[in-house]
Amino acid sequence: MADDSPEITAEQPDAPFNTTGTDHITVWGSNEEDTLAFYRDLLGMPLVLRQPNLDDPSQTHLFFDTGDGRMLTFFVSDDRPSAAGQRPQTGAVHHLCFSVDPERFEEMEESIKDDGRGYNIFDRGIFYSLYTQDNNGLVIEISTDVFDIPDDRKGEVFATAQRLREEDGADFAEREHMRRAIEELGMEVHEYDLPEAASGTGV
Repeated sequence: MADDSPEITAEQPDAPFNTTGTDHITVWGSNEEDTLAFYRDLLGMPLVLRQPNLDDPSQTHLFFDTGDGRMLTFFVSDDRPSAAGQRPQTGAVHHLCFSVDPERFEEMEESIKDDGRGYNIFDRGIFYSLYTQDNNGLVIEISTDVFDIPDDRKGEVFATAQRLREEDGADFAEREHMRRAIEELGMEVHEYDLPEAASGTGV
């Protein structure tokens, strides 16, 4: 029986053009006060631009630097209250994920706890994740790397780990697949010391 699964590779596909990265993501937000409280005051993202929504000047457009020059922006209005609960439907955003330094992961967890927010932490094998919700009810993931991998080689490492996972017949990419992928690609293996956590695989 033929395997019709899509090819997993870090090579650029044969397409009319290739994107060069993520410039920004824009979210329909609630109000400015609650949005600033979560993204600037809790997650520590600088507010780098504030202006009217160019398509609807009755709204304000907030630009936050997520830490690497890539932007997360919100359309907000003071007449919109914050909400709770995810709204799953086709085309909806499931969650946003931001990264933190592995050495500050536990400090970040304490900050989320001190803010009175519920959260879960999972050891995903190839990375660690904390899940919470913002003021809009949007699921926010804050992840950190298990291994020190240069950004420009992450795709290569992940694609190699995928091949090793398939060869092992494993359901999920596990820490050992990442370790072996790094070694196979001739890179030094540096693993961060992170707390024990459940896998969160639902099994």
